[in-house]
Amino acid sequence: MSHGVDAMGEPTYILGISAFYHDSAAALLKDGRIVAAAQEERFTRKKHDYTFPTHAVRYCLDEAGIDESQLDHVVFYEKPLLRFERLLETYVTYAPRGFKQFLMSMPLWLKQKLHLPREMDAALNYMYKGRYLFCGHHESHAASAFLPSPFTEAAIVTMDGVGEWATASIGVGQDNTVEMLQELRFPHSLGLLYSAFTYFSGFRVNSGEYKLMGLAPYGRPIHYDKIMSNMLDLREDGSFRLNMDYFAYCYSDVMTSRKFERFFGLPRRKPESPLTQQYMDIAASIQKVTEEIMLRMVRHAHRLTGKKNLVLAGGVALNCVGNGRIRREGPFEHIWIQPAAGDAGGALGAALFVWHQLLENPRKVAPADLQNGSLLGPSYSNDEVRNFLDSTNAVYRFYNDENELVDVVSDAILKGQVVGWFQGKMEFGPRALGSRSIIGDARSTDMQSRMNLKIKFRESFRPFAPSVLEERAGEYFGLGAKCNSPYMLLVAPVDERQRLSLTEEQEKLTGIDLLKVKRSSVPGITHVDYSARVQTVDPERHGRYYRLIKRFEEKTGCPLIINTSFNIRGEPIVCMPENAYRCFMATGMDVLVLENCVLLKAEQPRMETYETGQYLSRFELD
Repeated sequence: MSHGVDAMGEPTYILGISAFYHDSAAALLKDGRIVAAAQEERFTRKKHDYTFPTHAVRYCLDEAGIDESQLDHVVFYEKPLLRFERLLETYVTYAPRGFKQFLMSMPLWLKQKLHLPREMDAALNYMYKGRYLFCGHHESHAASAFLPSPFTEAAIVTMDGVGEWATASIGVGQDNTVEMLQELRFPHSLGLLYSAFTYFSGFRVNSGEYKLMGLAPYGRPIHYDKIMSNMLDLREDGSFRLNMDYFAYCYSDVMTSRKFERFFGLPRRKPESPLTQQYMDIAASIQKVTEEIMLRMVRHAHRLTGKKNLVLAGGVALNCVGNGRIRREGPFEHIWIQPAAGDAGGALGAALFVWHQLLENPRKVAPADLQNGSLLGPSYSNDEVRNFLDSTNAVYRFYNDENELVDVVSDAILKGQVVGWFQGKMEFGPRALGSRSIIGDARSTDMQSRMNLKIKFRESFRPFAPSVLEERAGEYFGLGAKCNSPYMLLVAPVDERQRLSLTEEQEKLTGIDLLKVKRSSVPGITHVDYSARVQTVDPERHGRYYRLIKRFEEKTGCPLIINTSFNIRGEPIVCMPENAYRCFMATGMDVLVLENCVLLKAEQPRMETYETGQYLSRFELD
């Protein structure tokens, strides 16, 4: 029975919420269609903000033109009582070692997390009169992976740190339903295993995993066999048991034990200290272990379900190197990965689960997907942009003609300038997809180090992604026949035709020295192992961004540019014009494009201060 429209013809609004653990977010459906979705961090300017997503909820309601009283259903992305049960059982199992952690966590649970209806009542201004729904954590991930996908049926694999008890799951999606078949349970977790190595390598857990993946190609997987023999017992179906003697996350606020350090004969690397070859080799080793586990899981999912399509979600599904191997070596004909694969995407999955599975509404698939390019966040009109710029006395040129705009910007890229590009709706998920991006010429030999050190203020080894015209992607990258990558979630090898031969001396280089080598016709996006994290760009999803790259191609013959997220290290991607302008003024960017307004750095009045997090917001709370 369909519940999409009531007897009076009023639409049904469903709000999904994720909060309190990592990347709080809100997503809103109107009669099953995604109206809006956004992460709280983009509004508060606190990276990975886990507090209740009050600003994100307000944005979603504003976008739909409704208030809280018009919501028909509100759903939370997991079941807090089951998570609490897992925490209590873990504390008892490891007592007395976890007593300090127990004392630290209980006040927040007793005050807030165990009283979610009360918290949500307050956040929704006591205007929502329905009852609250709760979806399982991995059920939310599974729904976010399958229900927006372009498939009528698919195998589902979710992998992350931990939800209530599950750390990975296999399911099957059919028409408008999601069925969970098998799961791996805490403390045995691929996400926590990878995070333990992230921690040991001196990076921040839950945000530094990208760094570990980016560091891996500089090393050799010399510890692979040793890790597989001692730290885990991996089975053919991808399930495994960790040797918990090496890990401390069950009872401590650190991830690894002293035995872990003795295992490698190294202390944990101090954050910001020099990266030695030893840690690069460790990164390469755990990346290889992770890829092997991912491949075994998806092969088992194929045997279990017999489906030709695969969908992925959960934080581990953001490991785009592993995703690339699944695409090239796995048994599935087609794969689709939720762009907001982490906890933020759980808000969207929970809302979709209610609409399709609980309310039994039919589902129509689209040839691309139902995610709208994941462009689900706020947008700003030219009037709003100009009002802000005028209030700051910024110097800018306004272009009525888009052809003239893309001509000016493509010329800037051609001259080697770095451009902040702010257009249309903000992306939902961790990737900048051409709406909140910093862009440049991928043919430049020094663009990667320049962007990293003078604009992003981050480690020089961090790789950048190419945005490439979809129709020409096959000339540059080995994505496979009829495969696109609009959400930048696949790593693919750079095509042999674009590669450059190395000299004998270059072949002998190791570690960070590998950065000095020009490896292809587009060195700005070619990693040291001849790979790239590819975003394919098409005119339907990407509009003006596609037309900009097309104009650059017409001038240079090169169909791709560098694309990295519009932010500096330690801050979320920019959301509003104010954020973009301050980031532009505080970094080595040369040009800023805010909708139809173009600003040149050399023409701007000097900005005296730049205070991280001190941004204005049209969604600011009273």
